[in-house]
Amino acid sequence: MEANVVPKEEMITVSVTVNDVMTTPVVAVKQGASYKEMAALLRKYRVSAFPVLDDDQKVIGIVSEADLLAKEALNPDRGGAITAMVDHRELEKADGVTAGDLMTSNVVTVKPDDTVKQAARLMYHLRVKRLPVVDAGGYLVGIVSRADLLTVFDRPDGEIRAEIVDDVILHEFLTDPALFTVTVADGVVTVTGAPETADGGHNLMTRIRNVQGVVAVRDELSWPPERSIAGLYF
Repeated sequence: MEANVVPKEEMITVSVTVNDVMTTPVVAVKQGASYKEMAALLRKYRVSAFPVLDDDQKVIGIVSEADLLAKEALNPDRGGAITAMVDHRELEKADGVTAGDLMTSNVVTVKPDDTVKQAARLMYHLRVKRLPVVDAGGYLVGIVSRADLLTVFDRPDGEIRAEIVDDVILHEFLTDPALFTVTVADGVVTVTGAPETADGGHNLMTRIRNVQGVVAVRDELSWPPERSIAGLYF
């Protein structure tokens, strides 16, 4: 039996988007919001940060609990210890009284249709804990945190396996699932079997890695002799 592999450019990859995991509605403040107002909002809504909006309701910054703590930590009148090692901008925050004074203005945002993978890469490389979500006009529609992004890994193992066998192998690759044995444990997928072609097997492993909830793919395939690809895909 010859396996029919869907050409790479025609493969359907369903990615989880920011819209699927973001938090909404969002607690936000105007740039003129007072220190006390923001401190009260943090306590009331139990959030660690909120976006700052201009008069047109567009995102211009973000204020975190760390920004608010600067007043207590760095203000000498309150017993704070200021050293030469502290950044000048941080010292300015100690005197800040509004959201505009305290906010981080070079805020990074994402769009609702950006993938969770894209958002995760931004958070990791920029070392930020949350990203405001804005629409095409720059208006705030949600916020996504590290914890939100990790929800994609809450998916049950049985559900992951069913998608791989039924949707990916059978319907996307038009291949008999009996050619492979697929097991899933704690999100780690192990695949054994013998693909008809090396390219087909490689494309299959790549596609499985993109299934929602997959932590890693262990490739235990018996590869055709002309090309050997084996190992652990992250």
